[in-house]
Amino acid sequence: MSRRKTPGYGFVLPLGIMTFSGYFAFAAVQGEGGVFRRVELEAQRVELEAELALLDAQRTAMRERTRRLSDGYLDLDLLDQQARAVLGLARADEIIVE
Repeated sequence: MSRRKTPGYGFVLPLGIMTFSGYFAFAAVQGEGGVFRRVELEAQRVELEAELALLDAQRTAMRERTRRLSDGYLDLDLLDQQARAVLGLARADEIIVE
C-alpha cells in the first residue's frame, strides 16, 4: 500500500505557522500588553504624576490658608480679605476698581 501525500501539505503547514507567528508578533507590539500600550501607559503615568504634584501644591496652599484662619494663628489681613470677599463690603476710604 503506497502512501499518498496530500497536495498542498507542504504549503499549508508553513503558511499556518507564519500566520500564527505574525499574529503573536502583532499582539506583542499592538496588543493589550504590547510595546505601544506600555509606552502609552508610561506617558499617562508621567502626566498623572505631574497632576498629582500640582494637586499636592494646591492642598498645601489651602492647608496653610486654613491654618492662618484657625484659632491658634490668626492672620488679620487674610481675615479682612475673606470678610470683604464674603460680605462684599469696603471701607469708606477705599477706592474700588472693577
